[in-house]
Amino acid sequence: MPPLAARAFASLSLPVAARRSLATAAHTPPPAANIRRPNPAMQVFSRKTKLLQRTRSVLDPDASRRVDYLKAEVAQRLVDKLMDITRPFNNVLDIGAGACHFAKAYAEYVAPPPDDPTTTTLPPPTPTASKIQTLYCTETSTPLLHRDQNLTPFTPPHPNLPTLHLLSPIDEENLLSDLPPTLPKFDAIVSSLSLHWVNDLPYFLSSIPSLLAPDSPFIAAMLGGDTLFELRTSLQLAEQERRGGVSPHVSPLADTKDVASLLQSAGLKMLTIDVDDIVILYPDIFSLMKDIQQMGEGNAVLGREQGPIGRDVLMAAEGIYRELHGEDVSDVEVEEMGMQKGDKVLPATFRVIYMIGWSEGPNQPKPLKRGSGQVSMKDILSGDKKF
Repeated sequence: MPPLAARAFASLSLPVAARRSLATAAHTPPPAANIRRPNPAMQVFSRKTKLLQRTRSVLDPDASRRVDYLKAEVAQRLVDKLMDITRPFNNVLDIGAGACHFAKAYAEYVAPPPDDPTTTTLPPPTPTASKIQTLYCTETSTPLLHRDQNLTPFTPPHPNLPTLHLLSPIDEENLLSDLPPTLPKFDAIVSSLSLHWVNDLPYFLSSIPSLLAPDSPFIAAMLGGDTLFELRTSLQLAEQERRGGVSPHVSPLADTKDVASLLQSAGLKMLTIDVDDIVILYPDIFSLMKDIQQMGEGNAVLGREQGPIGRDVLMAAEGIYRELHGEDVSDVEVEEMGMQKGDKVLPATFRVIYMIGWSEGPNQPKPLKRGSGQVSMKDILSGDKKF
């Protein structure tokens, strides 16, 4: 299969993170306040199926690493957002860490690999090398979390990187009960591309403030909105044509407005929400679906149709996808993907919702009391009065 090309970004090869110690999860939840009750009726995804998909995705570690391009890019953007905060973080929690993508992106940031791969001389520490002292990575799938444990800088540990603790199995939906009760309050919590598989997202978000130290950020990225709308519409049209009905093949996702409302309801302050569309080009629909499966991001909806999609539906979806969304290849894509002039590539859109919320703290900026304003908004908008 020809290699993939991406217009939004280039595929990244990032190192892993550093010192590793294993911990077993206890089942005594820490004391918490203002946490919603779990809603057992809010069941959209099969967590058992998702665990199996994540575990099977690393049966071939090399194939798994080849499809890290999306998660590696999003993790790098999360690191950039964390680095914009001018304070150190002694303890950071990474929820749904996967193969430690955030840790690898942070490693690339503070300890870039030398230009000469054969050199044994480590680069000097950067000014941000000590920004994170200890990083706790949690994941439901133990094989996925430990996929790269034999790669540098895991072995040997890089001195410029934080101490790394790998905690598994830790389920995002049972975070408070699965985390060891001896862990400290966290100075920051991050999550990269795992929250779109959480069933009870309101309950999950309401538990975040109880894990954070006062005035500490929660920074996360999740797939949402119109992610893979090209694939969704093509499969629906193909099934409608060939079978006279449709079955869910792409998971339902939260919208930007929903995320903002949930963060506010969870008690987080000073919210920031932004959206990125990452468009990746594939030679055909089969390459796209193969990569999605290898990422461990296959369909896990409870009401999905069991078994593989029919060959006739797939062939029809390929033609519809190419007709509705196909784009002419550029000269660069002809060389990278081994295609011919006049061929079409298939764009796949991944809409990533980034969110930042802060736990309440005594020194945070707060809005003035209602009615305390000294200037009329009417005067400002009319422009009649100068200030």
